Amino acid sequence: MNIIESLLEALETLSANKMRSGLTILGIVIGVAAVIAMLAIGEGAQSYITGTISGLGTNLIFIAPGNPQAEIRNPKPLTQMDAAALVDENLAPSVLVAEPVLSNRRQVTYGSEKTNTSIDGVTPGYIKVSNYEYQEGEGITEEHILGQASVAVLGVDVADKLFNRREGLVGETIRIEGQPFRIVGVLKPKGGGSFGSQDNLVMIPFTTAQARMVRRQQNAVDMIVAQASSAETVNKATEEISNILRTRHRTPVGSDDFQVISQQSAVSMVSSITNVLTIFLGGIAAISLLVGGIGIMNIMLVSVTERTREIGLRKALGARKGDILLQFLVESALLSLFGGLIGIILGWLIAFIVGKVAAASGTAFTPKVGVNAILLATMFSTAVGLFFGIYPANRASNLQPVEALRHE
Repeated sequence: MNIIESLLEALETLSANKMRSGLTILGIVIGVAAVIAMLAIGEGAQSYITGTISGLGTNLIFIAPGNPQAEIRNPKPLTQMDAAALVDENLAPSVLVAEPVLSNRRQVTYGSEKTNTSIDGVTPGYIKVSNYEYQEGEGITEEHILGQASVAVLGVDVADKLFNRREGLVGETIRIEGQPFRIVGVLKPKGGGSFGSQDNLVMIPFTTAQARMVRRQQNAVDMIVAQASSAETVNKATEEISNILRTRHRTPVGSDDFQVISQQSAVSMVSSITNVLTIFLGGIAAISLLVGGIGIMNIMLVSVTERTREIGLRKALGARKGDILLQFLVESALLSLFGGLIGIILGWLIAFIVGKVAAASGTAFTPKVGVNAILLATMFSTAVGLFFGIYPANRASNLQPVEALRHE
């Protein structure tokens, strides 16, 4: 018996038991679909998060106060003087700019509409290095900084909540904790980030926030955003920043009371985390494939029992052990192959729906069904079918013709 004859006979046998074959295939379908959908969602999440971090700006380095890894009783805060020291050409030639940031959550109102959002005290330089662009208006200027002006720049999420529109807002007045601020700009949307939406914020001049909104002691700031001169100098700039702050804060190496995180290290860290989560989710989904494989073995064992007399008759007419073994292996392989093909389509459909739901909720998240995921799921499902089909096929091929013909 050749492989073509085995395929035709397997198809005929499976079609004769449509309900049973369909239910067996269903287990493989669910397993393959789950594996592909989970891998697609994981890969899409990784691309989305890393892309969002990269979209924050070019060659950025974030300096934050405190360090959970170091046991320091009285950590010193970051200050404006620290930010100024980081742009010393002699001490930090690889650092182009270093901008201080003040941040806190406050209630913002317009008429009867209100929302709680992040109020960031920033400089014009911060807006530039953070890769923000204005949808309308000119935004915060040096004159606003010098005059502690009561002006504000809105993210589009805040504009939607307060005005239900994004255009024609320059000149309108909002209130932050009851204090009036004139809108001088609206930022272009940047989407969500790993730490929340980058569009759900209000920016005001740094000096205004310092004097009236986000008061800190000793000129302390919540964060410093620095920019390296190039992608190649990011690591060098990170080292220069750390050395300057250690000197200013008088902390030994290994006991820093601050954290320096480069954009590249953030992308690498997020990629590692999402890779682990993707593998974890794919592994959980693969369990359902094993369950489907057990279902194939169960059905094939039932099939062997039902067709014992048929097997005995074939052997009596000259069928070899290899012919019987091939026949049942082909049947189990076809079950898993059909399940794999349908599972690929279902997995792609699930990933597509997840992407549409994410887009409808305002998140530009697109699951990616890769060729590797399809090949992996198909090969694994076929291997499962063959593996769990070996025992029933071997049992059928070892039946003695006389005993098989006696079987009732």
